[in-house]
Amino acid sequence: MKRVAVIFTGGTISMRHDPVLGGNIPTLDGAGILEQTPGLEAIAEVQAIDLGRTPASHFTFPKLFEIERVIRDAQADPSIAGVVVVQGTDVLEETAFFWDLLLDDAMPVVITGAMRSASDPGYDGPANLRDAVRVAASDLLRGEGVVVCLGGTVHAADDVTKTHASALDTFHSLNDGPLATVHGETITILRRRSVRRHVTAGSAAERVRLVTAHVAMDGAIIDALESIGMDGLVVEATGAGNTSSGLLDAAARVMDRGAPVVLATRCAAG
Repeated sequence: MKRVAVIFTGGTISMRHDPVLGGNIPTLDGAGILEQTPGLEAIAEVQAIDLGRTPASHFTFPKLFEIERVIRDAQADPSIAGVVVVQGTDVLEETAFFWDLLLDDAMPVVITGAMRSASDPGYDGPANLRDAVRVAASDLLRGEGVVVCLGGTVHAADDVTKTHASALDTFHSLNDGPLATVHGETITILRRRSVRRHVTAGSAAERVRLVTAHVAMDGAIIDALESIGMDGLVVEATGAGNTSSGLLDAAARVMDRGAPVVLATRCAAG
């Protein structure tokens, strides 16, 4: 039987409702989540790695690099067939893409989590974890880079998007569609990834500002961000990259100072 390293970091999948505090709080560690997930032993031998219970919205770049190193260590172990990272879904598409850029091993790395806590009816964590372990243990996804597996679908890290705040099928690949589906014991490949990007880095710029363009917007927000300092600017422009003249002028002032400015689109696809 194949062996899969499962890295637990927290998120909704680890939460239970606390009636005193009136909300969901991180409660389950890796062992607790595994206890909630019957049937894993028939899929793979799991090596649990506990990295705490941090909500994904609290992640920092140093934390992401720490998790990357743990993934690399697991990939270097010849007894390991694949790696699963269990985390919160708030920034899951960002962390998946982050690791996809940095990691270059063909071993599958699968990111998963849950949309409902362990106290909610229809807790989806166990099903997602079983599917993710199955994908990580399979040779079908070797060489496909980091993938996201929730709700019975497998998505490439460079296309997946969280599209709904609470729906179980929130993750979609809006440009090219999912890579695969998981139904019980069956993984069905739907497409393959094209050329992957790769970068080598051990740190990240902490002050890259993200600005979303909107109707009747001027450059005041960029000027304000300039006053507190920035290492770079990303403008989510309207349509295919259009902005008001005021926004463009403010971005030009950032470029004149020598900081990079990247123009993107606020549209969810394209």
